[in-house]
Amino acid sequence: MNRQAKPKRPRSERGAGTVEVTDAPPSGVSPPALLAAIGSVDGASALDSKVLVLNRMYMAMRVISARRAFTLLFKDLAEVIHVEPAAAANGQSQYLTYNFSSWAEIADLQRRFEHDRHEWVRTVRSEIAIPRIIRLLGYDRLPRQEVKLNRRNLFARDRNQCQYCGHSFPTSELSIDHVVPRSLGGVDRWDNLVCACVRCNARKGGRTPDQAHMKLQRPPKQPRRNPVIALRLGHDKYASWKAFLDDAYWSVELG
Repeated sequence: MNRQAKPKRPRSERGAGTVEVTDAPPSGVSPPALLAAIGSVDGASALDSKVLVLNRMYMAMRVISARRAFTLLFKDLAEVIHVEPAAAANGQSQYLTYNFSSWAEIADLQRRFEHDRHEWVRTVRSEIAIPRIIRLLGYDRLPRQEVKLNRRNLFARDRNQCQYCGHSFPTSELSIDHVVPRSLGGVDRWDNLVCACVRCNARKGGRTPDQAHMKLQRPPKQPRRNPVIALRLGHDKYASWKAFLDDAYWSVELG
């Protein structure tokens, strides 16, 4: 990895007030309260954008909201990892690191030369780009090595597609079907759970696919990689994540 770290300035040299594009919050004001004063430039959902979190050893740990990421940056518990655009496109790990102050200071250059690559939030004095990756400065725990079995990951694995008729549906119109029904000894496992639309689920009832003369689109199996993360990597704005998501660490948790 080629890494160029920007040294942090002593607190005595920093300004006061996070909303004022400085590093330390004013006395008596918590970072969450200051976050409430930040407005979104790119719509109300900008602070809900997703940020990849690395541990101190640069291993991918989990995905959190931009709102939570800014809180960690405000408290000096994390730093921004900015992957250079050319490196991100090739899945490489050439990057720069910033604390909150230095990240805010380069906002003008980012707006001028790479505005469309970022989402933005507005403070009292300026606009700040939402980072895509942060690194926890004092966290050494290793990431989980197993993808959690839950509804969100099941829908993502099957890409919101009914595994019987093959049509795609909104999440609200899908259910989780036991391939081998519970009444016949079926269990809650990756290889026995699939997405099914209301019509196919009702048609299948309490039978196996063979008994119902229905065919699965593909055999259900446990994913090696977090399926929600895989979906996000399809968007250009999350391309920088690829530099830190190899086969060993694609099972990061979602916050």
